[in-house]
Amino acid sequence: MKAVFLDKQTFSETIDLTLLSKQVIQLTYFDITHANDIVNRCVDADIIITNKVVLNAEILAGLPKLKLICITATGFNNVDIKAAETLGIAVTNVSGYSSPSVSQYVFAQLLEYFQRINHHNDNTIHGCWSTSNTFCYHGKGFSELAGKTLGIVGYGNLGQAIARIAQAFDMKVLVSERVSSTVIRSGRVAFKEVIAQADIISLHCPQTKETEQLINSDVLVKMKKTAILINTARGALIDDIALIDALKNKQIAYAILDVLNQEPPAADHPLINAMQNKLSNLKITAHIAWASEESQQRLINLVSDNIIAFKQGERLNRLDG
Repeated sequence: MKAVFLDKQTFSETIDLTLLSKQVIQLTYFDITHANDIVNRCVDADIIITNKVVLNAEILAGLPKLKLICITATGFNNVDIKAAETLGIAVTNVSGYSSPSVSQYVFAQLLEYFQRINHHNDNTIHGCWSTSNTFCYHGKGFSELAGKTLGIVGYGNLGQAIARIAQAFDMKVLVSERVSSTVIRSGRVAFKEVIAQADIISLHCPQTKETEQLINSDVLVKMKKTAILINTARGALIDDIALIDALKNKQIAYAILDVLNQEPPAADHPLINAMQNKLSNLKITAHIAWASEESQQRLINLVSDNIIAFKQGERLNRLDG
């Protein structure tokens, strides 16, 4: 079978594609692919490999040879799954590959926030310690993670990895029940209670109609004024304007975002503008929490496993319409 990788540039140049290429007779890849180039590039392909390229019903209808779409991510809202099923095209995704990477990112950010490592290093650089009257220089001080309450919204592989590390720091973990659920499962807590009690809210749920703008003005006003919001899931989970207002008005203490509702963001994206205009309690990184070298390689290897399973007639990581 022939395969086309539509957006290889979403991975680092160091990632090894050997396992992937061994599963097909020909692997062609492009750094990026625009919508009007997809059909031309994939007309002879049996397999499409894509991270974020949108494959809608119209595009899929123009690819009669296509048998399999391998999404190199967990989220699959860029592919019309129902149209693919109707056309007899199998679709797979991958999960679990980025848990160490994302959980490391979350706690690196939390430790920087509470420990103020850069602040204390700067104090030494600027001579504050050398001129201190005592053996230490406290500066702004720091506080412990132990005893703080972490609210986890979305309890799949990522949420569970975050919880394990939080427990090692002796934090209290609250796992949110789905917002619309009227039944609270064992080990879960109602969303409204998590929002009200948590010192830190970490988002790990998928983007669905139910979760879009999950964090809005009504939710933000119910959070602690000392609370931190971390989003490594999907940008659309947050109402951008409501968050900016909450940060400006000190309704919450801080927000750490690794995802936005438009990626890459426009230069005038409201959150980018806010950060550039010195909104000091907002930090944004460029969707890199998932992307350790090890995580990227695990992902590619899992895509290879999906292709092997498909060739053997198995349904590994198959998505149904």
